[in-house]
Amino acid sequence: MQMDDHEVAARWHGNADVWSRHVRAGYDTYRDHLNNPAFFALIGDIEGMVALDAGCGEGYNTRLLARRGARMIGVDIAEGMIEQARAAEASEPLGIHYEVASMTDMPMFANGQFDAVFSTMALMDCADYAAAVTEICRVLKLGGMLAFSILHPCFVFHLEAREWTRDESGAICGLKLGDYFRRGIGEDRWCFGSAPDRDEVEPFTVLYFDRTLADYINPLCACGFTIEAIEEPYPSDEACEAEPRLRKHRLLPISFMVRARKATTNGCP
Repeated sequence: MQMDDHEVAARWHGNADVWSRHVRAGYDTYRDHLNNPAFFALIGDIEGMVALDAGCGEGYNTRLLARRGARMIGVDIAEGMIEQARAAEASEPLGIHYEVASMTDMPMFANGQFDAVFSTMALMDCADYAAAVTEICRVLKLGGMLAFSILHPCFVFHLEAREWTRDESGAICGLKLGDYFRRGIGEDRWCFGSAPDRDEVEPFTVLYFDRTLADYINPLCACGFTIEAIEEPYPSDEACEAEPRLRKHRLLPISFMVRARKATTNGCP
């Protein structure tokens, strides 16, 4: 299966209306109780930074970043998502500017324009991850921070072969996985498990790109990034109480986060 930016954009454009309604209603419980607390702890103080949210979707986290004091610009490949983000900005202005663009091609931004680039649960959806990293490197100033989160490449791949295993009592005790080294592209259909109307709406249709951990890390090094910190969020007691489905991720992490610094240009402007 060959997929490009146009295929990715079409899926997320089609998801935009229901996605926006559900995340704003608080149905993305993994984000709220697991991923965002870890991500915001990872990036620290961002007051006064000029920052890009790459793959911003409908702008939920872009708005959170702006409220933490960063001057934000958001880009997303799906026009429907940017329409939703702009509508939210018009309703509650935070000074955020949004553009429709692929992370692999952002000609509207100058070399070294940003103090920081953030990307939450989006880089994994790029058809060409290495090209996205190269373009992010270009728009990030020397010494600038890149921080991103993705689904964990070691534990969330080949979805058709992925299966939680249970012990004799029926409790989840592990995860059965497929061939880690087989790169692949697939299509998944899902909805937020906590959404009360999940049986009444069309599931989200998304493409997934199976990559190894090395596939994510090596392009960063090739562009001149130095990795400062890695995070694999562990669900707290409070998170598990709020969202019991998170308990199984005390066995294996569902997400993977990186904070890196543009230390050299390495051929990147």
